[in-house]
Amino acid sequence: MPNTFAPQQFLNRELGQLEFNRRVLAQAEDATIPLLERLKYLCIGSSNLDEFFEIRVAGLMEQIKLGGISTGADGMSAHHTLKLVREQAHQLIEHQYHLFNTEITPALAAQGIKFLRRTHWNEAQQAWLKAYFFREVMPVLTPIGLDPAHPFPRVLNKSLNFAVELQGKDAFGRNSTRAIVQAPRVLPRTILLPPEISGCPHGFVFLSSILHAHVGELFSGMEVLGCFQFRVTRNSNLFVDEEEVKNLRLSLQGELPQRHFGDAVRLEIADNCSEQIEALLLKEFKLTPADLYRVHGPVNLVRLMEIPGMVERADLKFAEFVPGVPGVLQKKGADMFKVIRKSDVLLHHPYQSFKPVIDFIQQAASDPAVVAIKQTVYRTGADSALMEALIAAAQRGKEVTVVVELLARFDEEANINWANRLEEVGAHVVYGVVGHKTHAKMLMVVRREEGKLKRYVHLGTGNYHPRTARLYTDFGLFTCNEEICADANEVFSQLTSLGRARTLNHLWQSPFSLHPEVLRAIHNETRLAKEGKKAHIIAKMNALLEPDTIAALYEASQAGVKVDLIVRGVCALRPGVAGLSENIRVRSIIGRFLEHTRIFYFRNDLAHNTYLASADWMDRNFFRRIEVCFPILDKKLKKRVIDEGLKAYLQDNSQAWDMDGNGQYRHKQPRLAAKKCAQNELLTLLASPTVKITA
Repeated sequence: MPNTFAPQQFLNRELGQLEFNRRVLAQAEDATIPLLERLKYLCIGSSNLDEFFEIRVAGLMEQIKLGGISTGADGMSAHHTLKLVREQAHQLIEHQYHLFNTEITPALAAQGIKFLRRTHWNEAQQAWLKAYFFREVMPVLTPIGLDPAHPFPRVLNKSLNFAVELQGKDAFGRNSTRAIVQAPRVLPRTILLPPEISGCPHGFVFLSSILHAHVGELFSGMEVLGCFQFRVTRNSNLFVDEEEVKNLRLSLQGELPQRHFGDAVRLEIADNCSEQIEALLLKEFKLTPADLYRVHGPVNLVRLMEIPGMVERADLKFAEFVPGVPGVLQKKGADMFKVIRKSDVLLHHPYQSFKPVIDFIQQAASDPAVVAIKQTVYRTGADSALMEALIAAAQRGKEVTVVVELLARFDEEANINWANRLEEVGAHVVYGVVGHKTHAKMLMVVRREEGKLKRYVHLGTGNYHPRTARLYTDFGLFTCNEEICADANEVFSQLTSLGRARTLNHLWQSPFSLHPEVLRAIHNETRLAKEGKKAHIIAKMNALLEPDTIAALYEASQAGVKVDLIVRGVCALRPGVAGLSENIRVRSIIGRFLEHTRIFYFRNDLAHNTYLASADWMDRNFFRRIEVCFPILDKKLKKRVIDEGLKAYLQDNSQAWDMDGNGQYRHKQPRLAAKKCAQNELLTLLASPTVKITA
């Protein structure tokens, strides 16, 4: 049944994303969080905003440029949304820099971690930095004077640049008054000085400060009137018509370099930039004053993310921990196939190690009984033990099939490189289905046992990426359940071959059955509530945006169904509105780890149906992606998912933010004696209590 609710009953996606960034920034304000971790949150917030401008703001500007007047479920036009986004983004960025300058920087300085400003350099520091400039910086710089023979250079997306105002004549008698200096990406943005020079344990100087101090060396005989850093954010959406190209990989390889030079969507400049340079840059990048952000500090706070790794201060970071390993896998060299034959195995990352997943595929690669391996790859990183194991398996003559999603945003280049290497060793590499990103997380191994072929699968909520498995919360399931394995095999067949979709035994799959099955499960709880029975829905995800699903949840609430939603990021549903959603509660958990798990629970008259999924409840996940949602059939593992993945987060009163009907969030403030923090409790429950290593 189509959504019949009014636009005012839905919240705006873009404004919701800015709200999420406010919650991230609040972590940087929290004095109870270790200081270097607060700096990281500041950088994460800046990185989130970069992507927000590159994708969401760029999309709004493109829609307006093309004359589009379409609106989302909230009824807000692109013009109106962009106006509100600009207003709120300016406020957010201003607050971000205020926090950096008035709280984070002084607190770091008090701990001997200082950013040395050029106006305060002593003679020893000046000499050291001058030598550094001539040795490490000047040889790789190419200053470009602006005149008819030297037009404005192409400026890379998010690169550091300097606009220089000059006076005087050069060697050729030219009277050019302006120049651009681009800082190559090979240069570090923060330079650590020796303690004996800095006068403190950790003294850093920004590259921009060094260049400001010595920019005159680049323009011999001319007077530098001003030097101002600037940075341009560009549209990073890739425009590849999958239906028109004959070879998606070749087409994408041709398109990727152009991402760095898409249309400008934001200009950041130093707050001391002259009005003349401001006007020049706005005109050059075809932007309006509303797209201009004057900042008091480095124009790219993201680059400060490297500082915690350069400072050995464990007391200023989160406590280290060792991810745990389930008891059945703790024996050294445990046979993964033997363990899985006995019972399903559930991993809860990052509290539990990702290593069993690597062990599983490495054992499969070297096991003579294994005849075939199939895997989906969305994000796996440029350096991946799993991908190396797949290459090794193919070299040993096993049938290796890898579904590589070439359009995984910002991971396209790494995925292309892996696809090339896999093809070189004879693996079957396919790129999924035209018009649908392959976002499902599936790994299947086929093994010959007692004269028959037996399948084993790993299904997950997160990517096959060992690094993010230490930072993101996710579940992964190992099973050899014949019906689930048959379902996974059918999905792989759809991705690599042709034919109509078949009905699956247990898996819900996008774009075919996931959306109708989610709606059916919600409607079933609604029916039970109308019959006077207790009904409960709990769903945990990254984003909730799809209108029909939200409408179904509103109807469930009105029928008396208790609905608990744990939505980390954007939520378009309005909770707690009288007559509409008074039985719905929405909360967001922001903590040490990025909440990434997708869990769907339906009480179903005490059946307690529990599913894990790769998909959020968004239009794209339901209709434009290949996704899988799988049930937890083992009762003990089902209880674990409910307890660890849902109940712990519903009881959290430390890192939880409760949402109101207007899309505003209130941070829970517990009494000290009653403090409950889901992530800390899960670390205590699941992580290893022995040797300490960095998470």
